[in-house]
Order: sequence, then C-alpha cells, then structure tokens
Amino acid sequence: MLRVILGIVAGFIAWSILWVGSDQVLAMISPSWYGAHQAAFEKAMFNKTEFTPDSTILVVRLVISVIISIMSGFLAAVIAKGNRNAPLGLGILLLAVGVLVQALIWNYLPVWYHAVFLLLLIPMTILGGRLKKA
Repeated sequence: MLRVILGIVAGFIAWSILWVGSDQVLAMISPSWYGAHQAAFEKAMFNKTEFTPDSTILVVRLVISVIISIMSGFLAAVIAKGNRNAPLGLGILLLAVGVLVQALIWNYLPVWYHAVFLLLLIPMTILGGRLKKA
C-alpha cells in the first residue's frame, strides 16, 4: 500500500514539474508565439479581461498533457512495482486537481479544451501504467 501511495505522489509531482517545465521551455523557445500567448493569457486572468486563445497552442498543450500523463502513469507503476492501482489513483488525483484548475480558467478557454483535457487524464495515466511490464 505504501508503494502505491508513493507512486501516486511521485507521479503527481512528476506530472506537475513536467507540465510547468514544458510551458516554460516552449515560452523560451518561441517567445513571440507561445510566450506571447501565455503572457496575454496571464494578463487577461490577472486583469479579468477578454482573451482569445490560439487553437493550435491549445492542441499542442493537449498533446503535451497526453505525453506527460503517460509518463507519469508509467512512473507511478514503476514505483508501485506494477500495481495498477497507482496509475488509476494518480489519474483520479490529476482529474480532481484538473477540475479545480479548469474551473479557475473556465471563462478564458473553450469548452472543448476543458473537456478533452479532463477526459484524457485517467485513461492516459492508466495507459502509462500498462506500459510497465509486470
């Protein structure tokens, strides 16, 4: 049971670091496109003003979320020695936190983005866990 909990915690920490890190790397690599978009998003949230998201960036973020979720699910399974409860628990935790975060940014991004982002969290962490050979 301790390994399952450690797997969930490690997977959550890894997911969070990779999510924020990938955002920062993309902003540094493409300051005039990605970085400008993220700066405008942050400004709109801070000032509670209108924001028009770039659909291409949203799709890129969804792809990154899928990759990170698979990696984190795999890590959870490795730490839990293949126990399938760790990736599932991680997915549930990511979904709970994701719902809270998406609620905060609900008015700034389209519904399709919120729905796809949240719907993929659990299946992708489970898929990552299944990649771990027992």
